[in-house]
Amino acid sequence: MTEENNDVKSTEISSESLLETVSDAEVSSRMSFEEFTDERTLISYDTFGKKQMKIKVLEVSDEVPHLRWKLGDRVKITKILVTIKHLETQQVEEGEFDIESIERELAEKRHYTSTNRWVPVDYIKNGYVLKSYHTRLISDAHALDYIVF
Repeated sequence: MTEENNDVKSTEISSESLLETVSDAEVSSRMSFEEFTDERTLISYDTFGKKQMKIKVLEVSDEVPHLRWKLGDRVKITKILVTIKHLETQQVEEGEFDIESIERELAEKRHYTSTNRWVPVDYIKNGYVLKSYHTRLISDAHALDYIVF
């Protein structure tokens, strides 16, 4: 009978320590309200609602923005990772794009460029660009048929 009591006590002790560990981990993993980003603000859809796109910033330029006092804090993005999800088939496509080289290529081939790589710092959340800036970043890649969205 004493062995059974010891087994019951050890089980109670281990379950209590496990609960304490889980609750401590949960508390330390919480984020503040300022860090929270709604996923819907990062995902854009195509015209027919059959595809989703998400853009992650991979590299930014160290160039200093001009007119900082007028246009605010901005960064010049050089590389992005585009993730496109086809909603009908659940197929996911990813592609890394060097926006700077695509911009140069378009200027050489078609004598114009439409990319605005300067993005306000507030429009980058957790390393992802808000959906309102997606079109500006991929316009040259779309013009050269690197992206069909």
